[in-house]
Amino acid sequence: MPHISVLLPACNAAPTLPAALESLLDQRTSRLFEIVAVDDGSSDGTPHLLADFARRDARLRPLRIAHAGLVGALNAGLAQCRGRYVARMDADDLSLPDRLEKQATHLDAHPDIGVVGSLVTFGGDPKRQAGYAHHVAWLNTLRTPRELSDWRFAEAPLAHPSVMFRRELPERLGAYRDGPFPEDFELWLRWMEGGVLMEKIPEPLLVWNDPPARLSRTDPRYAPEAFDRVRAEYLARWLARHNPHHPDILAWGSGRVTRRRWQHLTGLGIRIRAYVDISPSRIGQSIHGIPILGPQALPPPDQAFIVAGVARRDAHAYILARFRERGYAVGTSAIFIV
Repeated sequence: MPHISVLLPACNAAPTLPAALESLLDQRTSRLFEIVAVDDGSSDGTPHLLADFARRDARLRPLRIAHAGLVGALNAGLAQCRGRYVARMDADDLSLPDRLEKQATHLDAHPDIGVVGSLVTFGGDPKRQAGYAHHVAWLNTLRTPRELSDWRFAEAPLAHPSVMFRRELPERLGAYRDGPFPEDFELWLRWMEGGVLMEKIPEPLLVWNDPPARLSRTDPRYAPEAFDRVRAEYLARWLARHNPHHPDILAWGSGRVTRRRWQHLTGLGIRIRAYVDISPSRIGQSIHGIPILGPQALPPPDQAFIVAGVARRDAHAYILARFRERGYAVGTSAIFIV
């Protein structure tokens, strides 16, 4: 029986699939592993490529299904995985040669860790795809279980194709869910809610590419509104357990776009006591009777819990500095949601 199962869904992936498979078959590890490659109803050369690779190397186990979408393909493949550990991989990325060995060794040595990711190398053009490059840079700053937990609501804290997890987790806490939300973000939130610790090996073990047709760019399940909806569901429950002033919060950000984000939370019973903003034209005003405070008017952290909903990354440093000045700590008396 294999020690590691690599779960790789592929749909019309012929241009990139060979390089992804080669990067897995060239892994430097003595452990037995299998690649469960799910052909999700491809209409290009994907099934022929998988058949050719399988004839060449028995570690590859192709599984062809009628087109079911990413979640359907992931769950169909997961049901076929026999390894103690499951590593995710996408058909347009590259695993570095020591990836499987280092992640499995880490899980062997840390039985308290359920999911281990890694840093990732951005595989696109950092100038033409600056937004994604900045996202990767931010993602690589989150490494420890505490950091991943504290920033879990900002965005998915792990690059999905970079992770390896214990096979028991989907059996105990559920596998991928299909719905109008990003499947990986929902999975991390659900497993963390279930007490699963996650961390990253602090070195790049995956080249994360950014092709124009990737689902995160084209599928409405990865739109900001979809993130907001699923985030609010898990955050509301988290606040009920961790906010000593529940259901009251201070909401940092009072602009029109940010207020749409607050609507998801208030619809779940969270109550905004005041907004916080840095705009001189807004400070001192009110929105539907809720006052807008400036950062200098923040109460001590034993009197309020702050949820920061400003999306601009350049604003995060400013907000964190104000938190430090007033004694707030992310994960304890404040949380970021973007």
